[in-house]
Amino acid sequence: MTIRNLDALLNPRSVAVIGASDRAHSVGATVMRNLLAGGFAGMVYPVNQQHREVAGRAAFARVADLPAIPDLAVICTPAPSVPSLITELGALGTRAAVVLSAGLNAPAMNSSRTLSEAMLEAAKPNLLRILGPNCVGLILPGIGLNASFAHVNALPGKLAFVTQSGALLTTMLDWARSRGIGFSGLVSVGERADVDFGDLIDYYGSDADTRAILLYIESIKTARKFLSASRAAARNKPVIVVKSGRAPEGARAAASHSGALAGSDDVFDAAIRRAGMLRVDTLAQLYDAVQTLSHRHAVSGERLAIMTNGGGAGVLAADWNSTCGGRLADLSPKTIAQLDHSLPPIWSKANPVDIIGDAPTERYVKTLQTLIDEPNADAILFMHAPTAIVASEQIALACAPVVKSTPKMVLSCWLGDESVSAARKIFHEADIASYGTPEEAIQAFHQLLNYRRNQALLMQTPRSVAAELAVDQPLVRRVFQEARASGQVMLSEIQAKRVLAAYGIPVAQTRQVNTANQAIDAAKQIGFPVALKILSPDITHKSDVGGVTLNIETEDELKLAITSMGARVARLAPAARQTGFTVQAMVRRPNAHEVLVGVASDPLFGPVILFGQGGTAVEVTADRAIGLPPLNMPLASELVSQTRVAKLLAGYRNRAAAKLEDLHLTLVRVSQLVVDCESIAELDINPLLVDDQGVIALDARVRLTPPDPDTARGERDSSERLAIRPYPSALEESVQWRGKRLQLRPIRPEDEALHLELLSRLSPEDVRMRIFYSKRVISRSEMARLTQIDYEREMAFIALATDAKGREESLGVVRVVATPNREEAEFAIVVRSDLKGQGLGRLLLEKMIRYCRNRGIGLLVGNVLLENHAMLALAESLGFESRPSNEASQALLCLALDSRGLR
Repeated sequence: MTIRNLDALLNPRSVAVIGASDRAHSVGATVMRNLLAGGFAGMVYPVNQQHREVAGRAAFARVADLPAIPDLAVICTPAPSVPSLITELGALGTRAAVVLSAGLNAPAMNSSRTLSEAMLEAAKPNLLRILGPNCVGLILPGIGLNASFAHVNALPGKLAFVTQSGALLTTMLDWARSRGIGFSGLVSVGERADVDFGDLIDYYGSDADTRAILLYIESIKTARKFLSASRAAARNKPVIVVKSGRAPEGARAAASHSGALAGSDDVFDAAIRRAGMLRVDTLAQLYDAVQTLSHRHAVSGERLAIMTNGGGAGVLAADWNSTCGGRLADLSPKTIAQLDHSLPPIWSKANPVDIIGDAPTERYVKTLQTLIDEPNADAILFMHAPTAIVASEQIALACAPVVKSTPKMVLSCWLGDESVSAARKIFHEADIASYGTPEEAIQAFHQLLNYRRNQALLMQTPRSVAAELAVDQPLVRRVFQEARASGQVMLSEIQAKRVLAAYGIPVAQTRQVNTANQAIDAAKQIGFPVALKILSPDITHKSDVGGVTLNIETEDELKLAITSMGARVARLAPAARQTGFTVQAMVRRPNAHEVLVGVASDPLFGPVILFGQGGTAVEVTADRAIGLPPLNMPLASELVSQTRVAKLLAGYRNRAAAKLEDLHLTLVRVSQLVVDCESIAELDINPLLVDDQGVIALDARVRLTPPDPDTARGERDSSERLAIRPYPSALEESVQWRGKRLQLRPIRPEDEALHLELLSRLSPEDVRMRIFYSKRVISRSEMARLTQIDYEREMAFIALATDAKGREESLGVVRVVATPNREEAEFAIVVRSDLKGQGLGRLLLEKMIRYCRNRGIGLLVGNVLLENHAMLALAESLGFESRPSNEASQALLCLALDSRGLR
C-alpha cells in the first residue's frame, strides 16, 4: 500500500488536460469547462494535437511541448493512446494522472497484455499514480479543482466521498448541494488499476481538512490493505460505508456447515465491525450517520429518553426503537416527581414523555432539562410537531442553548416541513443533530450505538491468555503430514479431534475401529453408554445417511448398530467409501446447548471464524455470527453476543447460565489454530456442547487446503492469507542483559498495565526528553492506541524481565510507525529512568533496526531534543545521521536501510 505521490493527485498545483476540446458535450470540453469554472488557482494546460487554442487557452500539441511540468494530468483520449501518454508524462516528471478513458481491458497492440497492464507498466518506473481508468474524475472544492465531467460542482466542506460508482458521485452532488452539504473531496475510483480505497482512506484519514470519510463500495481487491488503512483512519474520524451486494448470492457447495454459512456479505460486515467503521444501507442513512457521529458529544449508553408534544409520534419512536432492539430509559422516581410538578396531570407518566400538544416554550425547556438530569437516560430524543400555540422557531431558540450546554447526547426530530424549517435551521446552526421523522431519528441513534460498539472493539484491553494457549504444534503438523501422505482432503473424525485436543479444546473420548470386536473393546475402555458413527471420506454430514447411533448401552446393541449402520449407509450413499467406525463416549449433559464453532475461507478476506446455534439444522436456523481472526477474549465475547443463541446461553428459568468464559476461550483457541495452520480450509466443531460445566466437542470435521509448494519451501509468510496481520510470535526472543534473562517481544493489547507501570517509573526529565510521551499520565484511549497496534504498519518491542517477587515488568519499549508504502518509518524509544546507560536502549534499537530491514523499510527516522546527548550518541554509534529538524530545538536522526533511504 502507498500514499506516495497522492499529494500530486489530491492537492495539485497545476493540471494538464490531455484531449482537451471545444467540441460541445465531449468529455475533453466538459473537463476543461469544469476546471476553468471551479476557481482553481493553478495553471491549466490544454493538450490537443489539432488546435492551438482550447477554451480560450493556448493549447499544446504534445505533452513534451508543455512549458512546465504539471503535477496532475487528466486523460480524456481513446484507450489505445493511454499507455504511451503515461510513458511521456512520467518521463516529463508528472506524478499523477486521472484516466477518464474507458476500454482499457482490451488487448494492447502487438502484445499479450491489456491496455491497463501496459498503462501500469509505463507508470511504474516513475511512480506515477493513476486514478481510474473509466472514472468520472475528482472534485476538490478546497482548492477549486473540478477535474471531472460531472454536471455540477461541489460545495466546500469537511467530508470526503470516495465511490466506485461514477453515477453515485453525480447523484451525491445533486443531493448534497440541495442540502448545503460540502466536501473536502469527491473521488471516483473507477476500475482501480492503481489508486484504490486503501490508498484514499490512508490519505483522508490523516487529512486535517476532512472530518469524516464516506465510501460507496461494490468490491475491494486487497483485504489487508483495505482493513489496515480503515483501522488506522477509524481511530481518528468516522469512516462510514455503503456497500452494494447485500442480497444472498445463493448457497454454495461446501464440505462443512461453516463453508455453507459464510456468505461474502456477512464476512464484509464482520470486517467493517472489526475495523471500527460503520455500515449503512442507503445514501440518506450515510448523511444521517455523518450528522450524528459528528455531534460534539458521544453517546455513553443505549438507554433512550423520548420527549414529544404528540403522543402518536412518541409511540412511533418507541415502537421503532424496540424493532431495532433498543432500550427505553426507566425514569427514576425523582424525575417522575419533577415532571409531575411541571407537566399537566394528563401527561404520559412514563417514557416516552408526552408534554401534551398545548405545551408552551417554558414546558419544553423544563422537561428537556429534567430529562438531561435523569441518570438512567444515556441519550434524549427531542420531538416536536408544529401547533398554533407557539411557533416552532421560538421553541428552538429556547431549547438550543440547553442542548448546547449539556454533555449528554440529544437528537432532535422536527416533524413537518415548511413550518419547522426555521427551527431546524436553528438546531443545525447549534450543531444539534436533527431528523425529519421518528424512524430516521431512531435509525440514526442505533447507527450511533453500532458505531460506538465497533469503536469499543478497537479500544478494549483483553486479559492475557498466553499461558492458557499452550499448544502442541508438532502434533498437528504430524496429523496434517499423515493425511496428505495418504491423499486425504478431509481429516477423519479421529484426526480432527487430535488437532482440537492439541490446541486445548476438550473433545469427547473417541476410538477408531473396523470390526465389531474392536468396537466392543473400545466401548469397554471408554465405558458404556457410547455413540457409534460411520467413518467415510466421502460423507459430509453423517446423520443425513443414518451414520450416527446414540445411547448404545450394551455389547449386543453395539454389534447390531454396526451391522445395520453399514447396510444403511451403503443403501443411502452407495458411492461413499466406508473406512470404519468411531466409538465415542456418550456425553450426557441434558441442559447443554448445541453450538457450532467453525472456520471457513473467504476468497477475499481469507479465513473467518463462525459461531452460532449448532445441531443438524444449522443451515435452516442460520443463527450465526462471523469474526475475523485473530480473536482475543473481548472479540470472542462480542462474536457470541451477536447470535440469538447467546440469550439462551445466559440462562433462563431453571437452566443455569453457560460457562461463557470457556466458550470464549475455545473461540480464541480455534482462532489461534487458524493463525498457526495454513493447511486448514474449513473446520466444523458441531455440536460443541456448552453448559455451566464448560464445553466439550462431540464431533469435528477439518478440510485441508491443497498443498502450497512455496510454503513448503519456506518462501511465503503463511500469515499473508489473513486479512489482519496476527501477533508475530516469530519475533519473540530471549537475550542476556547484565546477568539476567530478558524477553524482547512485540507488544500485545494485554500489556496495557505493564505499559502504564513503565510510564509511572519515568522521571519528569525523561518524560520531557522523550517526545514519545508528552505527559506522565495519558488517557485510556491513548494507551489503547499504544498497545493495540496494527502489526501491518506499526511495531513496538518491549523488554520484559521478572522482578524479585516473580512478577513480569516492562523495562523499556521501542516503537516505529511506517508510512503506508514502507518508504519511511519514525521510531521512538524509552527506557525506565533507573536503567539508563546500561545498554538496554541499544538492545531495543538494534532489534528494531533488524526488523525494519526485514520489512523492507527504506529509511528510519526519529526526532530527538538537541540536549538529549545520550540518545544522540547512541544513534551515532548505530550509524544514524543527524540532520536539521523542522523544530530548532530538535535533531532529525536518519538511518538509510536500503537504496530508497539514501536519497
